[in-house]
Amino acid sequence: MDLLELLNHLLNFLAPALAVAALVAVVARVSMRNRPVSLSLWTQIATNFIACGLALGIGLWFFGRDGKMASLAAMVLCCATCQWVMHKGWRA
Repeated sequence: MDLLELLNHLLNFLAPALAVAALVAVVARVSMRNRPVSLSLWTQIATNFIACGLALGIGLWFFGRDGKMASLAAMVLCCATCQWVMHKGWRA
């Protein structure tokens, strides 16, 4: 496998993470208009992308293959939790 094929596999592996991260950040911004937002949209997308990528990487390591529904469900759960923390914060 040469460098171009490796890059292609890596980008295809992380494409769902980027799509979910961007979609969750935009939908959260639109649906929670009356709440103050402390982080920019790009910061939210980047943070969600990192959380989604880590969830997919752990799923790949645990199951030994990509694309399992449990990995994708964990990715969505991690992204939603991360977005909730960014909007709600750790306030009591």
